[in-house]
Amino acid sequence: MLAENIKRYRKKLKLTQESLSRKADISYNTVIKLESGGITDPRMETLKKLANALNISIDNLVG
Repeated sequence: MLAENIKRYRKKLKLTQESLSRKADISYNTVIKLESGGITDPRMETLKKLANALNISIDNLVG
């Protein structure tokens, strides 16, 4: 669910994976791994940064 939510909200904002990584201040590889399901249990700090960058709550992000 997390992987799909990241991708859906990113596309809704018309962001590329690279632009999301810059906006959230996390590595590009982390964004790729999160969206592909390679990381299933990210750190809370990463979730906060992503939710902030996507203008959503952590609850919405993790589904």
